[in-house]
Amino acid sequence: MKNNLQNQLRQQDAHALAQGYSRAIRLMDIGSIAIFFALELALAYLLWGNPHVGPWLLLSAILLGYLAADFVSGFVHWMADTWGSTTMPVLGKAFVRPFREHHVDQKAITRHDFIETNGNNCAISIPVGIATLVMPHSSPAWVFLAAFLGSMIFWVMATNQFHKWSHLDTPGPVVSFLQRVHLILPPAHHGIHHTAPFHKYYCITVGWLNKPLTMIRFFPALERLVTWTTGMLPRQDDIGTEAAKAVLKSTDAEASVVQAAKALLESTEKPEQIAPGALPR
Repeated sequence: MKNNLQNQLRQQDAHALAQGYSRAIRLMDIGSIAIFFALELALAYLLWGNPHVGPWLLLSAILLGYLAADFVSGFVHWMADTWGSTTMPVLGKAFVRPFREHHVDQKAITRHDFIETNGNNCAISIPVGIATLVMPHSSPAWVFLAAFLGSMIFWVMATNQFHKWSHLDTPGPVVSFLQRVHLILPPAHHGIHHTAPFHKYYCITVGWLNKPLTMIRFFPALERLVTWTTGMLPRQDDIGTEAAKAVLKSTDAEASVVQAAKALLESTEKPEQIAPGALPR
């Protein structure tokens, strides 16, 4: 199956994809980063001295925000990897193109500077950042929600930096340590995603949620739902039509096997219990 998919892959040209990073997108990235950090600083200013802020509230908000960012990174990564095309207006060049380029040239991200690496994630985080400022900060619940969302988008912003570090040949000692203890995305863990046809382990902030989501087949279930409702083929623009059909067929087959196994287990009668005195001698 793996060799068959490798033979059917029809990915796009890496040089052409890299050329898609235009001056307009560069300016959008710069503006997004400036607005994002302004929003985060404004939230910190509003929460500073707030009577409802406490150390445990902030700590729990930061940790839960980190976990939420891991899920958001996986969901957005799945969306950009699986659906859409580089030819889509605005979104195609600004958001879909970097994911397509990354599958063709994994090291391209290591050649991107801070702006190109983090501009996209800052852009998608801006609406949430605005929401954290306009919501009331008049109770512990509202303060926790604002801190949680502010933490989440901060880690969402940092996701592509962690992702970039996972592709470096020689990361610095601090980064290497954080990767070894799995506090940020480890290279070997992320390498599972870069095995064709690139259809698992999408979470790239830290990757803690990859295994649980894979075990419950979260993303394949969403793909079957989207295909059933729209007729679109997952990953068609990324790996080509034939490979995309092969992947869809394999996931459908696996799902059928699981369903059949469950049905068999449910239909199996429980063995009758034998009274101790009825045991043969």
